[in-house]
Formats: sequence, structure tokens, C-alpha cells
Amino acid sequence: MSNIHQVNRRDFMKLFGLASTGIILGCTSTVEKKFQPEINKDFFAPNLFIHLEKNGNITLIASRSEMGQGIRTSLASAIADELEADWKYVAVKQATGDAKYGNQNTDGSRSVRTRLEPMRKMGAAAKMMLISAAAKKWNVVATDCKAENHFIINTVTKDKIFYGDLVEDASKIAIPDDATIQLKKVEDFKFIGKTLKSVDLNHFTHGTATYGIDVRIPNLKFAAIVRCPVTFGTLKSVDKTDAEKTAGVEKVIELDRIVPPVGQFFGALGGVAVIANNTWSAFQGKLNLNVEWDYGENHSFDTDNFKQVLTERLQETGKLVPGSRGNTISAFKKSEKIIEATYHVPFLVHAPMEVPNATAWFQGDKIEVWAPLQDPQTARAELAHFFEIPLEKITINVTFLGGGFGRKSKSDFVVEAVALSKEIESPVQVVWMREDDIKHSFYHATSAQYLKGGIDKKGNVTGWLQRVAVPSIVSSFKPMSDYASGLELNQGFTNNPYKLDNFRLENVKAESHLRIGWLRSVVHIHSGFGNNSFVDELANAAKINPVQFHLNLIGKDRVIKGKSNYPYDSKRMKDVLNNTAKMANWEKHYPKITELELLFIIVFILM
Repeated sequence: MSNIHQVNRRDFMKLFGLASTGIILGCTSTVEKKFQPEINKDFFAPNLFIHLEKNGNITLIASRSEMGQGIRTSLASAIADELEADWKYVAVKQATGDAKYGNQNTDGSRSVRTRLEPMRKMGAAAKMMLISAAAKKWNVVATDCKAENHFIINTVTKDKIFYGDLVEDASKIAIPDDATIQLKKVEDFKFIGKTLKSVDLNHFTHGTATYGIDVRIPNLKFAAIVRCPVTFGTLKSVDKTDAEKTAGVEKVIELDRIVPPVGQFFGALGGVAVIANNTWSAFQGKLNLNVEWDYGENHSFDTDNFKQVLTERLQETGKLVPGSRGNTISAFKKSEKIIEATYHVPFLVHAPMEVPNATAWFQGDKIEVWAPLQDPQTARAELAHFFEIPLEKITINVTFLGGGFGRKSKSDFVVEAVALSKEIESPVQVVWMREDDIKHSFYHATSAQYLKGGIDKKGNVTGWLQRVAVPSIVSSFKPMSDYASGLELNQGFTNNPYKLDNFRLENVKAESHLRIGWLRSVVHIHSGFGNNSFVDELANAAKINPVQFHLNLIGKDRVIKGKSNYPYDSKRMKDVLNNTAKMANWEKHYPKITELELLFIIVFILM
């Protein structure tokens, strides 16, 4: 998304509430660069991400969602560094959900990796235009000018011009061709990778940051929804009497489940919604509902039983996964010792500090939403599909996120808010209770793994068999997806980092009875836990120091690509092991604690 093109001015003004004239450009890889400069006396906007005013203030646009990871500051620092801006003039505005910003899905730790260079180019292009404007003013060549700390400096005469004073002239300069944009050397970075004061620190520390739950608009109603405690269960009947008598409650309505098309979107679970004039009353009204449910086919699902089922399935041969190599059967026969282990990971819930919530206003031919979203573009597309409103008439305002971890990349809570707003013909804010969040999440999948390993007399691993049973995230989009997908297996299973001549991976059936949604570190929650735990067990059986055993198994320095987009660097892995062992004083032998000392420690802890 490094190419630059003209942006519709009206859309820009609507999005950011900035000045109404001037040059406004965007940057995507799919649109041919077109630019017709217009003179403006008030501000200079060389691209969609930069807005420079005459007083020197620079507003930078953040296209990724801020949930505590500091991405608004990181992206702004990339632009400001190449622009040679003075950080005290920098402010940040949040982009709405729109494809013009490129991929806005804030997950997978991809924001800096994928956006750093494009944002640097935005800053560098603006700097080149400011330099050209100053050079033209001085009637000198651009190579005699440089940018430094919000000024363009004439390197010959030492004259300098403040950025704000170049607004009108810079607006007349043509955008530099992408191929001519030169980026700074790493050693010259002033902001990138440095310790910077967060652009949002003042709001965070003074309680003035606007999270989804803080949104207030005129005539806003508040809603709480009771949903079936069994996933995909449906409503049988509801007695609204007690709920409707609750102080502040205005209406109780039934909300149908919104079923997404196969392979797309997240829909909404449906249920019974209590509409009130404040959130507390909506919560109390919800608790006063008397509801009878049809629990459906998932009614008998029990996680303890499912754990046992998966464990039993691991005893049988599963589907052979591509990437297996050698002959484990032969290797095990020749092994001095055979070690077996089974590992389990339970379903995990994201539980961000801020529960799912959304404020929605369905206005007949258009929709506006305010919500803490990791993926606003998917939410926008989903609303367009379900409510048959053109994309360009749907505005997704992204607030701060009080945590996300993957949960808020799912837009089900937005869909249900819009459905309610349409039903009651009023803007409405839906807030989930914490109990809702725990009961109705997109859970990180449970798993069971069986591992079998052989070692020879010297403690070398002769064979490695691993059977994996993990309900797939694909099941959230495609029914009957009962085996882990290749994408999931490529995260720590098929791309096993150890030097293994005889390696066999098998995929075991694990149907899903819940909505599956990845948590931070994704499938490495399973693979990292299983693989490393098993290596420790092999080391114990071989009577070799676990750190040294890991180092031996990683092998020579190499890049292990496999099918993953993120290959292993074995040298880096070994450096992590060695440095961690050193910092932990791994080799230090501590004196044994006597029984009396242990008793005193226990008593102290219990006091």
C-alpha cells in the first residue's frame, strides 16, 4: 500500500472533521496514482495519513486499532521520523473502517511488520514536498536543503523555514514518484524504536480516553441481551412481565439469531433484549426475564467428557500430515528407551478488561457504529451483507479497546447492536455483562496431544510421533470442519524446529461444539506447550541437562522455513535459551532446605 492517489475530499472531511479544502491523497496498492494539485492556504495534506496546519500542528492518522499495545504511537513515530517532525506538534486521529487504509485487521502482531515501511514512505514523501517548496522559495536546488525538527534548512546560507509557513507552497508541489522516495538509514532514526511518550498517555492517565463503553450520542438507548447458555440454542418462550416492571426498562424484544453465510462473517447469537434508559436498568431487567430455551444439539456437550473422548482418539492412528519424514516405526524398534506423554489444554476465553460492546444507529439508508473493534472492515462488510446497505453508507468509528486479544476481531456484538437499533428505530448501546463474555465467547480451542519419542544410548532422539486433536477455527465459518487446518498445523507442529530424521505428525478428529476464536500466540499455545514439555521429558529420560538437550535437538544454525510464513531461526532460538539460562542462574546449585526451614516457610506463607 505504498502508492499514493487522490482521495475524495468529502469523505476525508467526514472522517476526520478537519479543514475543508486542500490536497488530500490516499495510498493503496490497487488504485492507479492520480493527482491534481489544489492550492490551500490553511493546511497541507500530502497523503491520507498526514495533515499539516499553518501553526505547525501535524495530525497523523492511525489505521490500526489501539488496545494498549501502543500502535498509534508506533505508526505515528514512523511517519514523523521520516518527516523530520518535532514530536511536540504531533497528534493522532483514528481512522474509520475503510479499505482505503489497506488491511486494518489488528491481529497477529502484524501492524509494525506490515505498516512500518508504507508509513515511513508517507512521511518521506511529505518531507520531499516541503523541501521542494522551500527550494523553490529560495530559488535553489533541493539538494541544498534538508529537513530538521520541523524546519527546512538551507545548508548553504543556514536560513530556515518553519513547516507551517510552507503549507500553501507545498500544496502546489507534485507528489514524488514512489521510486524516488528515499528512506532514512536505521542509524539515523530519531523516533522509530526509541522510547517515546505515548501520544495517548494524557488521555489514559486522566481518564479522558474514549473506549467503546464511553460513547454517548443524543437519544441513546441502552440494551442488555440474554442469550441461550448452550451455543446456537434458540428461544422457546419468554415471560417479560417482571423485566418490564423493572425501573428504567422501556421495552423487551425478541432478537432472532443472525446466521452468517458459510465461509464469511460471524453473525449474532440472538436472544431476548431489554431496552432501558440506562445500562444498569437494562442489566437488572435482563436478570428479571423468565426464559425457556431449546438447547439444540450442543446441549449434551461436556468439556470433561470431551477431553476424555479426545484422549481416547489419540490412541488410534490419525490422518498423516504432509511434512512427516523418515520411518518412526523402525526408529522406535531400534531405540534404547521409549517415552510417551499426553498433554491437554482447556478451552480458553479472552476476557478483555472491557467487555464486548457497541453503539449503533440504523438510519434507514445508512448505518453508523462506534465500537472497540480490531477488524472494522469486516464489521462494515458484515453489516452491508446482513442489512443490505451499501458499504459507502456504513461508517465504523473505532474507539480505544480495553483489551482485545483476538475477541474483538469478531463483530457479532456489532451486528446485534445494529439489528436492535433497526428494530427500535433509535440509536442503542449494547453492553455485554462479564458473564455474557465468558459464556458466549469465541473460545480458543481445547486440545489433546499424544507424543511418543525414542532415544538411543547417547541420548539422541531417534524418532518423534505426535498426534494432535484440536477443534479448528475453520468450524466458525464452515460446518463439519472436524480436523485442524493446515494453517493451524503450520504453527508449531509441521514446522517443528528440532532436528528429527524420523518425524510423524497425525491429525486426529476434534469436532467443535463452541464458537472457536484464536487467542494471543494462537496455535503455539498448544504446540509450544506440548513440544517443549515433551523435550524436557526426553531430557529427563536421557539424563541430560534440559537446556543442553534442547540445544542439541535444535542443531546447527539454520533457517527452518517449512510451510509457515514465519520461519524459525535456530541461532536465535539457541541465543534465547542460553541467555535465559544465564539470567536464571540455571547452573547454580542452591543448598537443600531442611524440613524445619520448610515448615517455617509454610507457616510464614499462611500467616
